[in-house]
Amino acid sequence: MSWMLVVIFGLIAILAAIGTVQTLKNKEVLGFLFNFGTLVIFGGFAIATLITQGYPPAL
Repeated sequence: MSWMLVVIFGLIAILAAIGTVQTLKNKEVLGFLFNFGTLVIFGGFAIATLITQGYPPAL
């Protein structure tokens, strides 16, 4: 079950990274802050879940 969290958090972090790059190109400060915050938080959650729970899970 925890592997699904890693996948979901990872996908959100990837989309936030894409949004961060796009807002940097358009020079949008508020969008950059929200996208970068999302990237840091969900990326951290994905890495922490991966470290503590492992991937793939032991059967």
